[in-house]
Amino acid sequence: MSEYITILKDWLIAIGEKHEVDPLLLGCLYLVSKVSFVTCMGFVIKNLRIKKAIAMPLLLASISFSIPYLYLIIAGRNIPVWVYVFIFFMFAYGGYTIWKKVTIRPDPINS
Repeated sequence: MSEYITILKDWLIAIGEKHEVDPLLLGCLYLVSKVSFVTCMGFVIKNLRIKKAIAMPLLLASISFSIPYLYLIIAGRNIPVWVYVFIFFMFAYGGYTIWKKVTIRPDPINS
């Protein structure tokens, strides 16, 4: 089992060197950004329920969602075009689903 982990580690380091991206930094950015994203979306939902402004938490949520991908776009070299297309569609779909979740009105409970 340890030989598979070594092979995976060597493969990730080789890809990182090929594209001039630090895989450990990218992984850390990804994990931290997702925790930050979920926290900010919680604030967005909380502010929606109490009818307060949602612009700042929504902006922070979108920035935290984007950080690892922006690092890949800025620091990465020789990255295939399909990766950029995938990132674009992921941003577009993510924005659409967040918009739908934020603007949907819950059905009142009949009691």
